[in-house]
Amino acid sequence: MALKVALVGLPNVGKSTLFNALTQTAAAQAANYPFCTIEPNVGDVAVPEPRLEELARVAGSKEIIPARINFVDVAGLVRGASKGEGLGNQFLANIRDCDAVAFVARCFEDDDITHVEGRIDPLSDLEIIETELMLADLESLEKRVVNLDKRARTGDKESANTLRLVKLALDQLNEGRPARAATIGPEDLKAWRMLQLLTAQPALYVANVDEGSAADGNALSAQVAERAARDNAKSVVISARIESEIAMLDPEERGEFLETIGLTEPGLNRLIREAYALLGLQTYFTAGPKEARAWTIPVGATAPQAAGVIHTDFEKGFIRAETIAYDDYVKLNGEAGARDAGKLKSEGKEYVVRDGDVMNFRFNV
Repeated sequence: MALKVALVGLPNVGKSTLFNALTQTAAAQAANYPFCTIEPNVGDVAVPEPRLEELARVAGSKEIIPARINFVDVAGLVRGASKGEGLGNQFLANIRDCDAVAFVARCFEDDDITHVEGRIDPLSDLEIIETELMLADLESLEKRVVNLDKRARTGDKESANTLRLVKLALDQLNEGRPARAATIGPEDLKAWRMLQLLTAQPALYVANVDEGSAADGNALSAQVAERAARDNAKSVVISARIESEIAMLDPEERGEFLETIGLTEPGLNRLIREAYALLGLQTYFTAGPKEARAWTIPVGATAPQAAGVIHTDFEKGFIRAETIAYDDYVKLNGEAGARDAGKLKSEGKEYVVRDGDVMNFRFNV
């Protein structure tokens, strides 16, 4: 699943530094001037998964293949982006191509790094971003109303349904709320996504703090956390500068460094996991002598749908799934032990996969 999370923020809030740390590369130029990121940088990042290493140990796997998620570092937004200011049009198009948005807010003071607005105020920064995205959605939706209304009057049911959803989104935006605040029934989700609204995408807040606040945050990051809670969203505290240093260390040095600054794991691990959860995803595993692998599926996926992630033929010719809970697989030392203990279950097409299931599919094409 080619899932993308956009790193979004004003210029000079630390997006590119964060992106570099995420990808453990220097692919995104981090410089002290607006629009240093012009073409979007896309990084393919492994989802941290300690269970995978344990499965590989039990199964004697030669290779470990984690689940992946893409982070996109897009150009910094400025006031007027919805009208094309700065790199506005390009910025908005890059966000529209993503599945979710991580709003990066500057929560650190540094006289050597200028702020495009001339002050450090993360809530104001977030307000600018949200406003520009809402204005862009408003303009997009208002352009569609006339044509949709004409077609709906001719009895076109699809146009009538789309018009209903457009008006639902406009109601939220005109009240100063993002489109994601609207309640959408399961039957409308596909059509709702087809509207490609910037403010309908799931959102995560990232508070980029100074090095000394990496463990516990600071007063500015607390404001971001309050804003996230008000929006029923999650927030993550990260020091992008520290994370970029951690990313360059070997595993042993990394552990020692984390301990000295009061962290049990890199903040990036939390960010990646929260982004993964934000998209409503979960993991199932396959394990054997060749490889132990994590597979990404939506929460609520059935066994045939999970099989289809490996190959479409697996879903088309699905017969059954042999399933072992992760804890049982490890405790009973693998598939043979689980089978002997009666913990290997044979499940049919209606089985809803659980996070952590270790699965083997039977199919016939």
